[in-house]
Amino acid sequence: MTPPADPVKANARSPFAGCAILIAALLVMIFLIVFSTKVLFSQYEEIQRFTAEKPVPVEVTPIENRETDLNPLAEKIEAFRAALTTDAETQLTLTPEEINLAIAAYEPFKDLRGTFRITSIEGETLRIAISFPLNGKPRRTRDGESGWVTSDPRYLNATLIAKPALLQREVVLQIDKIEVPNSTVPKEFTELMSPYRITERYLTHPTIGPAMARITSVEIKDGTLILRRKPGQIPADLITDETVDSSAKRLFTFFAIAASCFLVFVAIVLFIGLRAKARRP
Repeated sequence: MTPPADPVKANARSPFAGCAILIAALLVMIFLIVFSTKVLFSQYEEIQRFTAEKPVPVEVTPIENRETDLNPLAEKIEAFRAALTTDAETQLTLTPEEINLAIAAYEPFKDLRGTFRITSIEGETLRIAISFPLNGKPRRTRDGESGWVTSDPRYLNATLIAKPALLQREVVLQIDKIEVPNSTVPKEFTELMSPYRITERYLTHPTIGPAMARITSVEIKDGTLILRRKPGQIPADLITDETVDSSAKRLFTFFAIAASCFLVFVAIVLFIGLRAKARRP
């Protein structure tokens, strides 16, 4: 009669598979951390090539003694706002000068003063002078600074070539090109910045938010910007959520590929471990 197998030996498991999986997991984690850090700092180094340490203030339209221009503009905007509360078809036509004057005169637009100005309308695009702050390369804090890590701001002093569009309940800018003197802005950065949600801050504004939500189309025609509401017209978002999330999707795709490779490796290790176990007497 064959003696029963030693239960300790029968239940023994080779540590090879478990150790290999642990080592693989650590290696993948280290790789992802190193790769993400390298990509992050490479992006900051690239951004430094076309940004500056200091802002270049954008011209603000003077409003002193401009009553003859401000009063008709105020009447036009108020008439449009009032019409938006009804079922009537209405539109607001603005020239670049009127837009810049509104930025200078109206309190809700104060954050745009000195950083945003429409210089001209060419064909179907706006030319916009900007001076936008960006986060600089991360660094360790110095004496007197709070926290462990901080960054010095960088400024994008440039001209945007953009088309207005609708994104759900807001007007956005679909950026075609970013021009910086003596520098070239990578296409990837332009795609990341577009669409620029310039009016996102007004979604919760008690007056601008509801009015903007009733706009059904936005276009450029004959050198003017036209905001229109047409009863029964369903706003066709020219910018889709897929466009907004395209850059994020590329990043997620990379991590998905890395995770898939890791799972394949784990499967191979488990297969080898099970084959080795099956061959043992």
